[in-house]
Amino acid sequence: MLMTKTCCTPSRENNDQADQSGLSSAITLANGRHVPHNIIDIEGGRSYLGTDSPYHDVDEESPLRTQKIKPFRMDAHAVTNHRFQQFVEDTGYVTEAERLGDSFVFAGFLPQDTAFTNGLADAPWWRPVKGASWHQPFGPEVDKAAEPDHPVVHVSWHDATAFAEWAGGRLPLEHEWEHAARGGLGDATFPWGDQAPNDHDFFPCNIWQGRFPMQNLVKDGFAGTAPVDEFAPNGYGLYQMAGNVWEWTAQDFRVRSMKKAVKAAHAGKSGYKIVKGGSFLCHISYCYRYRIAARTANSPDSSTSHTGFRLIYDR
Repeated sequence: MLMTKTCCTPSRENNDQADQSGLSSAITLANGRHVPHNIIDIEGGRSYLGTDSPYHDVDEESPLRTQKIKPFRMDAHAVTNHRFQQFVEDTGYVTEAERLGDSFVFAGFLPQDTAFTNGLADAPWWRPVKGASWHQPFGPEVDKAAEPDHPVVHVSWHDATAFAEWAGGRLPLEHEWEHAARGGLGDATFPWGDQAPNDHDFFPCNIWQGRFPMQNLVKDGFAGTAPVDEFAPNGYGLYQMAGNVWEWTAQDFRVRSMKKAVKAAHAGKSGYKIVKGGSFLCHISYCYRYRIAARTANSPDSSTSHTGFRLIYDR
């Protein structure tokens, strides 16, 4: 059974039983270009984490604090479908979504006349779709394969860590991710500075424009995921540290507050992992979490059509 603890990143219960119906004997990606795998050197030094101007207090975005950070290297962009396919072909790895038989797909991508399961009660735009996986991102009833230059999605935290071991890297800690996302700007709201995206004339990243979830104006050019090297990179040369897909980190999600409202909002999230960066479904009216300091969490066995990852490498 699939469940949700938050409208941003729907979660899977940890006691799901395997369902082999989602497995496919052949993996075919859509025709498209391959993006070179570039790794960026990230300078160390004094790093910022969080903000003194929180938007989602319940997520404990504040306070702004600093700490010293060692230099590291980071993927210039999220792991692509092409690169993930290389991992699968080399190792025979089967993702959790494939083994468990389903994954969450945004309802706007699904035909209205299909017999998919009902949406979640508190987030009806999410549909658990049997057979949805990294290479069939909309499920087997939608004839659209994953595109090689788009970020891999429908990957769980466990899948991402397995890939990292194969690739010789690791998932970033939250402070490492934020340090990289700031691109040398210091206490900035977004990877490009403090100017917020809007629905009219400023589209620096792949997020939602319009009235969520009924109307997407697609003014940034993408209704779903975008190629990983679209939009301008930040000061370090990293692409899409805001929008496009959420990115898994290595870190457990914990809250320090003793306030009842905060504890209630995050009840049952023991073992959840922090995800950062927001996705193509984010909008200020609904999920203003494409800011650097914003954060949410998901269970490590969960997978969705808007969550991927990138790796860092120790120096």
